[in-house]
Amino acid sequence: MNSLSASLSIFCLLLLLLGCGEETTVKPSAMLRLQYPMPEYQTIDTNCPYSFQANRMATIDSKADCAINLHYSKMKATVYLTYQQIDGNLEKLLQDAQKLTFDHTVKASQIFEQPRVDSIQNVYGMFYMINGDAATQSQFYATDSIGHFLSGSLYFEAKPNYDSLYPAVEYLRNDMRRLMETLTWE
Repeated sequence: MNSLSASLSIFCLLLLLLGCGEETTVKPSAMLRLQYPMPEYQTIDTNCPYSFQANRMATIDSKADCAINLHYSKMKATVYLTYQQIDGNLEKLLQDAQKLTFDHTVKASQIFEQPRVDSIQNVYGMFYMINGDAATQSQFYATDSIGHFLSGSLYFEAKPNYDSLYPAVEYLRNDMRRLMETLTWE
């Protein structure tokens, strides 16, 4: 037993000596750092009954029905704008815009609302920030409550992964807010 005890003691001592070394430290996960240029805005004359300011980074694609797509090729994203005349259907247009937003509650972790009230330019609406892996991360609608209704939605050409898209989402949310803030009816 004495020899077994001595062997066990030597083994434990060797294990202790060999096991000692630098302490392992856990390092934080690397974060992707995406930086986009400072936005430069220009007024977009749409040949339709509305105008707004858009980021020069966006490519403007005007449609015949006064709809506009703002393409951000570097981010693989598009803001789709849809214009509609109000003809006694304001309540339905509002319900449709709200339904389109809240249809994303299945995948969204949160939906924040920011009302827009500009009585000088006669622009009233709501801006929605949709957090989570929903198909769209931002939507809005704006109206003068009499004749004009504009809605917008942000979509990426990628599988929705909010954490990965977050820097681009924040950048484009600011562009969408600027669009709403500079919207004028003609």
